[in-house]
Amino acid sequence: MAAVDRSSLSPLVWLGIGAGGALVGLLPWLITGARLPLQNLGEAGTLDMPIALLPLNQYFLGTIVALIVVGSAASGLAARILAERRPPGGTRALVGGTLGVQLIAIIQSVVVTVGVLEQSVRASLYLALLVAVCAVAFVVGLLVLLLVAQAPVPGAAIALSMTAVVSGSWLGIALRELFLSDPSGLSPLADGLLMALRWMPAVLVGAVIAWCGFRTVGRVVAVVVSVAALWIGPAFFTGVGNAAGSRILARNPLEMLDYGVGVFWMALGLVEVALPPLAVALAIGVIGGVALDVARRRRAETPSKPVAEPVAERTTDSPRTQ
Repeated sequence: MAAVDRSSLSPLVWLGIGAGGALVGLLPWLITGARLPLQNLGEAGTLDMPIALLPLNQYFLGTIVALIVVGSAASGLAARILAERRPPGGTRALVGGTLGVQLIAIIQSVVVTVGVLEQSVRASLYLALLVAVCAVAFVVGLLVLLLVAQAPVPGAAIALSMTAVVSGSWLGIALRELFLSDPSGLSPLADGLLMALRWMPAVLVGAVIAWCGFRTVGRVVAVVVSVAALWIGPAFFTGVGNAAGSRILARNPLEMLDYGVGVFWMALGLVEVALPPLAVALAIGVIGGVALDVARRRRAETPSKPVAEPVAERTTDSPRTQ
């Protein structure tokens, strides 16, 4: 059997892997047609919205973060899987490919958004908010990429759990038209998909916890942080979404901030909403972690089969031929 080639991949390949990961992150939005959402502060008569690589809109702030962070995590995960084939400079090429595509998406989206907004102070403040969200997502995505690609298991687990928290928003944008196509009520299919999106972060965080395990103090800390992210993350995005989506409070940023903080604390304290996902994640994590540990021990205890000695070829000088 031929030996597996473990030679390093070219930095150009790693550049492409990074760009591909970023495109994976943008994919759910791109397949919808990528039309810029209607803007409350758009110029009168602007209904034919241009193509935008990111849905810059106050109602899509969580989605913007998800599209960028998931892309970064995808690049980091590919780098971790292919770690043995990473050449010198491979990580820099990977980061360059990922951030390059994301930066292009941010700039293109900002430019087309500027083209449809009214000329006013409030529109400028609104645009500044959108740019700030993109910048924060960009930095968080870079952190996630580096942790997933290079950090020990606890650090990678925290980054993957952060990504899992926004996974529902990431996939949900691709299904948005399906949810909006039945104004009288959700069809059984849409209802089932909505339920799956609700539990998707908890299941993924549980899978990350199972992979991480509890064998060291660092891994236990990573599990605690992952569960905290699953608890705090949805409440945070609920607060931000409610505050940013309020047209009444748009003229008073301080009241908007106060309202968002209030919604955040209220969502954080809703035990009947917050507790079930945490329980599911911990159950999957504990059961999966124990199962993986048992499997590892069994593999370690199984003696390796001795390699058979090659059979010597018979020659005319062998005793049986003399």
